[in-house]
Amino acid sequence: MSAVDESGTDRTEASRSAAAPLLSASGVRVSFPGRRGASTARAVDGVDLDIGAGEIVALVGESGCGKTSLARTLLGLVRPEAGRVSFGGVPLAYDPRALKAYRRRVQLVLQDPSGSLNPRHTVYEAVSEGLRIHGYGGDEEEAVAEALSRAGLRPPERFFLRYPHELSGGQRQRVVIAGALVLRPELVVADEPVASLDASVRGEILALLLRLRDELGLSALVVTHDLGLAWNIADRVAVMYLGRIVETGTVEEVLTHPRHPYTRAMLSVLPEAAGPPVVLSGEPPDPSRVPDGCRFHPRCQVLASGTADAAGVAGRCRTEDLPVLAGDSAGAVACHWAASTGAAHGGAGSEGAAEPSET
Repeated sequence: MSAVDESGTDRTEASRSAAAPLLSASGVRVSFPGRRGASTARAVDGVDLDIGAGEIVALVGESGCGKTSLARTLLGLVRPEAGRVSFGGVPLAYDPRALKAYRRRVQLVLQDPSGSLNPRHTVYEAVSEGLRIHGYGGDEEEAVAEALSRAGLRPPERFFLRYPHELSGGQRQRVVIAGALVLRPELVVADEPVASLDASVRGEILALLLRLRDELGLSALVVTHDLGLAWNIADRVAVMYLGRIVETGTVEEVLTHPRHPYTRAMLSVLPEAAGPPVVLSGEPPDPSRVPDGCRFHPRCQVLASGTADAAGVAGRCRTEDLPVLAGDSAGAVACHWAASTGAAHGGAGSEGAAEPSET
């Protein structure tokens, strides 16, 4: 199966032909102080990531890996202690006026539409709020109607006076998307955009995001732990573990030929995966205690099986840190074992990898 959009356009080619990145993170680090003298948590520990115009990037990883902290940093909600975020080639400024202008161009779509919408506000009030905050000078009602229509709520006037409790889960998520679209942003950051929806509605929302990309040239960063979602919507995938991106590439490269042991483990538990699931040993990642060497090595199935010893890299796995992957990497992995076997450059496929199923 090739990843194509509704018009039949190959999303891989769209990704590769992208010009200079619209949004770029370079060497970003974010830490949070521990409570009662506990160690500082290194939530984002050196990340480069680019998102091109019209490109959809999926940021994938288990809970606690730092993907939401990175997304908040890209939105300007958290100021990095090191590195920088740039939009359109211009470093992000953090004074209130600059941030207000930036957030008109970059909008957030949250996971839970019920929690995102004020139950006392009508649909019209929810969607028009951004216009009022940013001092929109045009026809407000026309702008709200257009945003609702683009989000798939037609005729839009029928929803103006409805309250969130009068809508289905899918309709509420469309209202949230309309609230982001009303300001005509260039990029949206969607944090688990379909996690709270029924399976029957998920495909509709994903198709909507793809259609908005085609119609408006909208870029998106989709934060998710769902590899099936990444397969269905993304041009490119970045896999995050313990504050760093450990593998990146086109959706086909990463999800059909995973090279990092962590990516392989995540794919192995999908129902359609060939072979037994990989059960990781050790404790879940703790950002306040990042291990020496490869940060995945305490849980790595390749190291535990002795395969890394046979390849002569076990010592490096335990002691030698890996470089930060480039933000625009088209197929790269931070793994000593993958590098030793040639898989770091796409030379080795994944035995037993399966294409994630359609959502």
